[in-house]
Amino acid sequence: MQFQCGLAYNKIIILVLIAVLLVIAILFLQPRWLLFLATKIAPGVVYYADVEEPVIALTIDDGVDAIFTPQILEILHRDRAHATFFLISSTVPGNESLASSIALSGHEIGNHLTEDKPSIKLSPAEFESALVEADKILSPFGELKWLRPGGGWYNSTMVDIAHKYNYRVALGSIFPYDTNIPFSWFASWQIVNNARPGSIIVLHDGGERGERTVSTLKSILPQLKRKGYRIVTLTELFN
Repeated sequence: MQFQCGLAYNKIIILVLIAVLLVIAILFLQPRWLLFLATKIAPGVVYYADVEEPVIALTIDDGVDAIFTPQILEILHRDRAHATFFLISSTVPGNESLASSIALSGHEIGNHLTEDKPSIKLSPAEFESALVEADKILSPFGELKWLRPGGGWYNSTMVDIAHKYNYRVALGSIFPYDTNIPFSWFASWQIVNNARPGSIIVLHDGGERGERTVSTLKSILPQLKRKGYRIVTLTELFN
């Protein structure tokens, strides 16, 4: 009897380990079938583009940052890459020239609302107010087509409000957890190994995150170029 209990216990341990490994694999690989299911369950958001051409969209959240945004722009210029910068509008005052430089350098600006906080916690009225306020601040620097909710969580009401103001909502298919894992080498490894046509990469600007993004871009852009990829804005990817 004791022997049978031991076998049952071992089976449970093995099943738990398998489940843990499966979860880790899904978190690392971020498979498209899972993202496809997400679009069916909660439609109105894009995670990737269904294309065969070797193009990948690069998106950078949480700017403008006086220290690291210029470094990011310099690296993108050097490697002939383009990105969509999802700016938090409260970072723009005092950094207007940097916001202008983003658009003048051939990149595009997206709406990341007014504060670095989870948008899902806002009431519909608060979310709409933040969207409109950010739009007023950001629109002088270029045409705004894309919105990304803070924190990456959303609901159908948020999507409907975004569409009301002619925004498309974009998340991503390659997120290296750079907001939580403070290692550029991990982000670089995760991005390069998961890159495929139509991917949308999510990285972050500002403070230590911006410093890591600088290091990550220095690593991944030459590698992706050697694999034949062009790095483009969201609008170019979906065009």
